Amino acid sequence: MNISLEVLGLVACTLGVSFMVALITTPIVKALAFRVGAVDDPNKDKDPERRMHSRPIPRMGGLAIFLGFLVSVLMFGALDSHIRGLMLGAVIIVILGIFDDIYDLPAKFKFLVQIVAALVAVFSGNVIEHLFTYPLGWLSIPVSVIWIVGVTNAVNLIDGLDGLACGVSTISSMTLLVIALLMREAQTPILVAALVGGCLGFLPYNLNPAKIFMGDTGSTFLGFALGVISIQGLFKHYMFISFVVPFLMLGLPIFDTCFAFVRRIAHGQSPMHADRSHVHHRLIDMGFSQKQAVAILYIISAILGLSAVVLATTGPLRAMLVLFALCVAGGIAMRLYLNNNEKRIHREEPDGEVETDEEEVGEGEEEP
Repeated sequence: MNISLEVLGLVACTLGVSFMVALITTPIVKALAFRVGAVDDPNKDKDPERRMHSRPIPRMGGLAIFLGFLVSVLMFGALDSHIRGLMLGAVIIVILGIFDDIYDLPAKFKFLVQIVAALVAVFSGNVIEHLFTYPLGWLSIPVSVIWIVGVTNAVNLIDGLDGLACGVSTISSMTLLVIALLMREAQTPILVAALVGGCLGFLPYNLNPAKIFMGDTGSTFLGFALGVISIQGLFKHYMFISFVVPFLMLGLPIFDTCFAFVRRIAHGQSPMHADRSHVHHRLIDMGFSQKQAVAILYIISAILGLSAVVLATTGPLRAMLVLFALCVAGGIAMRLYLNNNEKRIHREEPDGEVETDEEEVGEGEEEP
């Protein structure tokens, strides 16, 4: 399927502008976060065991990602009603995130504002009108709101290690960008390229050891943007893959969120109750360093993203074969690492002291 050089050039310019804006503004946002008190201090946390870092680190870095996205979309995007709804809803989400990063707002209030932002996007035309081939009718509004709010919180919930949520969002965005280009979408590639550029510009500051966290400002914005843009770029097609591809593309955060909710409800807790049992925490408990855990989750996201691209372009059979082969390879690699790690531990001195990395580790997720 041929892609015009004009479209590729426009996408490249959008990505480049967003990248530069985010890269330049992140240090400014970092200084601003210190001034307004948007700082993640584990010593003041009510549940310090859940935190994965030991020193105060500024958050609110997601504002730089949003600025990169905003500037590039205003420069290169066609501001129709769909995009205006996305931008207005994103502004609401970002303002909510800024206040939450400073004051730690109540979960129920944040959830309510997220619904309002989703409704703004939905009533601007960002609606899932069909489920497979069946028209949803009036159900399209609640289904669309549930999808947007669900993805918003799914990305927020995996924001627990340095660079994790930003990197996973980058991989998901690049997956959507490839699919949108192959399907010859009009505006979706511009929106996704702006998102990718903003993430890539911020990521150098967020990788371990993180100099700044993106906080709720970033994690909820990325989730909201991915939720709305996926409706524009995927759900408006009525084929079976239109329903499956978004779940593959966002498979890691969706799985972690569903597993967390089921686990908490089974233990008699509120679904919004924060804990230390997310997939990234479990990898750390298995003996992986934070960098290794993040790399593993990047690979999982890339496998799911590649499967989504194959599914969207060639069909379900090849996608299933690719997914199966990559999962088997990943499982074998992880097993080899764990075996080597166990042998290393057994070779340690009799007193059982094991050397560990002195790296600063991760950011704690803010829920919902």
